[in-house]
Amino acid sequence: MARTPRKWTGARSPSGLKRVRTSERRHEVLGPRRAAVKTLVKSALEIASNPGEVDPQASLTAAISALDRAAKTGAIHPNAAARRKSRLAIKVNDLLAGTTIVAKGKAKTVGKAAAQKAAKQRIAAGKAGKAKGAQTAAGKARAALSKSSRAEAAETATAKPAVTAAAMEPAAAKAPAKAAATTKAAAKPAAKKATRKK
Repeated sequence: MARTPRKWTGARSPSGLKRVRTSERRHEVLGPRRAAVKTLVKSALEIASNPGEVDPQASLTAAISALDRAAKTGAIHPNAAARRKSRLAIKVNDLLAGTTIVAKGKAKTVGKAAAQKAAKQRIAAGKAGKAKGAQTAAGKARAALSKSSRAEAAETATAKPAVTAAAMEPAAAKAPAKAAATTKAAAKPAAKKATRKK
């Protein structure tokens, strides 16, 4: 085992070493193109903000063509080039029109506590909406059935107090008679079994 730590932390395999060489070559070729793009974009914005003898549209065209060349050679991603061209054109046109450049979207004007409160309300509203809605046909039928059964239960609950105590007395008198009849019926088979055993 080695007693001293390894000092080389880079690539060791042949493919890794080749990667290092190719990335260095690409950096030498593509780095200046990226730098040229940044320079031309910056100069286009400066010329648009203070138009003098130089034509702002010409500087904008030069910056856009530099972005296109950089995307074509692979210095930057094509989508990044398209995005940067779009934003540059918007900024230059706003500067030439004399309007102030405003960030897109709504500015934040609420405090931290108010924002947290609003977020909690949004979450609660979302949960309530999810719990409220029956998503399937079976769920809707179940909800309608439970709703109608709840309505019937409420109607019967309101109708029960209307029944008087006098109306309940005959029912109470019938209940002991029914209980006696059931005990007699249960006693008959037991008596028959007892007589058979003898």
